[in-house]
Amino acid sequence: MELADSDTNATPVVKTKGIGEYISSHLRQYGLLFALIAVMAFFEVVTDGTLLRAVNITNLLLQNSYIIIMALGMLIVIVSGNIDLSVGSVMGFIGALAAVMIVNYGQSPYITMIVCLAIGGLIGAAQGYWVAYWKIPSFIVTLAGMLVFRGLSLWLLEGQSVGPFPKEFQIIATGFVPDMFPAGMGEALADLFGARKVNVLALATGVVAAALVVWIGMRQRAQNKAYGIEDEPTSFFIARNVIIAAALVFVMFKLSLFRGLPNVLITMGVLTIIYAFITETTTVGRRIYALGGNQKAAKLSGIKTERLTFLAFTNMGVLAAAAGLVFAARLNTATPKAGFALELDVIAAVFIGGASMSGGVGTIIGAVVGAFLMGVLNNGMSIMGIGIDYQQMIKGLVLLAAVIFDVYNKNKQG
Repeated sequence: MELADSDTNATPVVKTKGIGEYISSHLRQYGLLFALIAVMAFFEVVTDGTLLRAVNITNLLLQNSYIIIMALGMLIVIVSGNIDLSVGSVMGFIGALAAVMIVNYGQSPYITMIVCLAIGGLIGAAQGYWVAYWKIPSFIVTLAGMLVFRGLSLWLLEGQSVGPFPKEFQIIATGFVPDMFPAGMGEALADLFGARKVNVLALATGVVAAALVVWIGMRQRAQNKAYGIEDEPTSFFIARNVIIAAALVFVMFKLSLFRGLPNVLITMGVLTIIYAFITETTTVGRRIYALGGNQKAAKLSGIKTERLTFLAFTNMGVLAAAAGLVFAARLNTATPKAGFALELDVIAAVFIGGASMSGGVGTIIGAVVGAFLMGVLNNGMSIMGIGIDYQQMIKGLVLLAAVIFDVYNKNKQG
């Protein structure tokens, strides 16, 4: 009896794989991270250090903010087994609507933003209704939406650009968080690093974020060990966390040397944390993955698949509207061609980030990293003076390689 009790209370023992074997079995998860590091290192060398300058990192974040915001919603749509081709047009339409309300009719920017987000939700809900309850393929519904809202943007703006916006609207995309620390601290750090100035808030945020990443990783590792779940090799765990923590501190240090934390970075960070939490730890998140993995089985298990699909598209509409506001605020004008073909960049970012075309697979972090990879490619090629024709071809080949890699992994596991 005593022997049985001791066996029951024993901590499960799981054999840990070697580093090579572990990376091979988790290539989808870590391959993208290695690719991003390699691409950044390549462009840092060929651009003579321009890529990782403080001003360029800030521009990189501002230029890709709306792509990342929409990629969060697109990941959920694709994981649920659908696709949304209308996000670029919806983004452009919302930017046009905001311009007409603020510039032409003198409405408050704050009321305008609320109205635009609500209308974005209604647009997503309308498209989700036909997909979820009428079973019309999402490709057809959102293709129609892409054409409709492209036309509405032209009609609303009467073929003209509308702007500029007031400062309180522009600040959502071009503003920076004020440094709340005493000026003396920034001056002391500037002397220490030999810089003109240091934004202490940005630097402190990087240190806190790095510490938080390490703490979460150690906590998850302890839980895995307690439940007998296979975990990564210790040396790989340490190396991965050191690299991520160092990258966070480095990026925030670079931002601190320029103007500090962009407002849009805070928006992206908060949204990424929220959506990562929803998809990874909540019942709704697990049901979305079940829906994309096998819709019939999910429905038979009691999941309300129609409602989940409807909510996925509604959520996408809200995020497309948010991206439209950020895009218009950054350009300081609304143009009839705003958002043209941006849906392709968003979809590419999600697939490059590890999402599966068949649904049921993908992560929020992967979508964000995929968007950054696309952004670094665009930025690096632009710095090198590579023409837009070659840029489009290279991005297309990268997307094709990501899909081939996904199919290869599936066949290997099968």
